Amino acid sequence: MRRPECDRAYTSRIMNRLTAGTLLACATTLWAQDIPLFTKDFPPEEFAARRARIYDAIGSKAIALVQGAPSPEGYTRFRQNNEFYYLCGIEAPHAYLLLDGAARKATVFLPRRNERRERSEGKVLSFEDADQVKQLTGIDEVSAVDLLAEALVRYARQDWMPALYSPLQPPENYANSRDLALRVAADISADPWDGRPARHERFLELVRQRFPQFPIQDLSPVLDKMRLIKSPREIAMIREATKLSGLALLEGMKSTKAGLMEHELDGMAKFIFFRNGAQGDAYYSLIASGPNAMFPHYNAGKRTMDGGELLLMDYAPDYGYYMADVTRMWPVNGRFNDWQTQLYTFYLECYEAILAGIRPGVPVKQIQKEAHAKMEALLARTRFLKPEYERAAKKFVEPFATPSGRLGHWIGMATHDVGGTVEMLAPGMVFTIEPALVVPEEKIYIRLEDMVLVTEKGSEVLSDFVPRTLAGIEKVMKEDGLLDKYSKQ
Repeated sequence: MRRPECDRAYTSRIMNRLTAGTLLACATTLWAQDIPLFTKDFPPEEFAARRARIYDAIGSKAIALVQGAPSPEGYTRFRQNNEFYYLCGIEAPHAYLLLDGAARKATVFLPRRNERRERSEGKVLSFEDADQVKQLTGIDEVSAVDLLAEALVRYARQDWMPALYSPLQPPENYANSRDLALRVAADISADPWDGRPARHERFLELVRQRFPQFPIQDLSPVLDKMRLIKSPREIAMIREATKLSGLALLEGMKSTKAGLMEHELDGMAKFIFFRNGAQGDAYYSLIASGPNAMFPHYNAGKRTMDGGELLLMDYAPDYGYYMADVTRMWPVNGRFNDWQTQLYTFYLECYEAILAGIRPGVPVKQIQKEAHAKMEALLARTRFLKPEYERAAKKFVEPFATPSGRLGHWIGMATHDVGGTVEMLAPGMVFTIEPALVVPEEKIYIRLEDMVLVTEKGSEVLSDFVPRTLAGIEKVMKEDGLLDKYSKQ
């Protein structure tokens, strides 16, 4: 008869073997996961063409060094920086891209494999995948991150000292644009208990400390100019992001009822975005009922809607690193009342006057002047219900008399995309217009926003399928929406 302690020892040995076997089987299964390791949205050739433009811009006596995004904080999915993704499409944390202007060669530096993390979270491209990375991405060389300094030393030893180009502007990551990234950096700098440098600033500081012989040049203007004109594939991505934004707005119109909470439309829109392949938000949802619309970036979503108010909904997804930005307003109770009808109709006719004149090869200021002439004619023939409304209308029209040269903001890989001010529009540019009419005395705020693509002969409003007219909005609002099919728990 076996002694109990012998049985326990025997059982322990068996369990250890089973555990090892089970872990091996699990590891095998995990390594075999069907995880896309490189984007299918763009071929390697498009990334290579972008890098070729960088070589042309920096010349043969320079190198460019671009830092990728770090590991995400918390349980959130990794998203690459726009600048890094734009040049190589590689989605791996703590990666670096080195572009040699003389050899016209691209080297990506990747961390070494973390097998334990991969067994938990899935495959991530690493230095050990060098051959696979080159095959998938078209990158010339792959090295390890800890060898980046050694690579830079080789350039520092040359008889001639190459300039080192790197973006001096903050990187754009999840739901972020440069203007917000700069604001965050300013807030941190102003905090007497913080004051730490931004990650990209620390990176450049280390480069200067370790390689003071490199003259540092700003790569941001080069990238900004490239990103201003979208390729056909980029436009296709923006179209899809716009489509999802529009579908969410249409469902928002259908689902809106008095007594609804603002955040309920946020949840409904997220369902549409993620169901259709979005990887996140382009920006936090701006769903503002009644007086909350007076704050253009109100995002708390904590108010209950009232039947006599207008609702503003401004929300869009991040679809494969490309954004949309579309806004609509509608009456909470489904029908525009007298004051809503008058103000919204006046605003809409002014808005359409801007859209109608957008075309390439014409100074932006001329487009604004043409729109202003139509607005002035509209003002002259409109009899407003209240003096406050007339004052608000005149104030809305007034800025167009002295054109600013800006119709709205660019959009692409960021919601407020890079590109700066241009004198004339050109085919491939994508932007939004979003003028606002405000009646401060009654806390009334009216704003629409549409995605505009400049074409060879004129422009295309990508978000045109989402109704702007009173009749079109009221017709949609008669239909049942997603929230009508699901009761609150």
